[in-house]
Amino acid sequence: MNKQASVDLEQDIFAALIANHEVQRDMCEQLESEQDFQKRKAIFSELKLELHAHAAAEERHLYIPVMQHDEGLELSRHAITEHHEMDELIETLEDGRVGQETWDEACAKLIDKVRHHLKEEEDEFFKQAKKILDTDLQQRLGALYQVEHEEYEKAHASE
Repeated sequence: MNKQASVDLEQDIFAALIANHEVQRDMCEQLESEQDFQKRKAIFSELKLELHAHAAAEERHLYIPVMQHDEGLELSRHAITEHHEMDELIETLEDGRVGQETWDEACAKLIDKVRHHLKEEEDEFFKQAKKILDTDLQQRLGALYQVEHEEYEKAHASE
């Protein structure tokens, strides 16, 4: 990975997540525009690591705190369901038995799902979560999210 590792204590959970959302959007764009199949597979590997690190840290440091409030239960459940749908597409893309056409179709579906999920989170989930979580907690969760994301990437970079 070529990302600079550091925790920005000024970023609350939402700013930290949006920063990673931009990374994911860029990777999706690269994956979509690249024509060479081997290069696409390499970009996919980087995107997979980013998505897994993001989901693990986000579920622990945003979804679970939001789920602790009745008004956040359904919100978090929906978002976690979308993470599982992305995981299933990633499994298809990692299956060495699928042909390029199936791979390309699954890749296009993954890109669409990622974009949909990021937009929905930013436009809906974050607005509701900001009402549920107090500012102090949002700040602390930002640092926890960043540390976990970074640690996950370090631990799984060679996979």
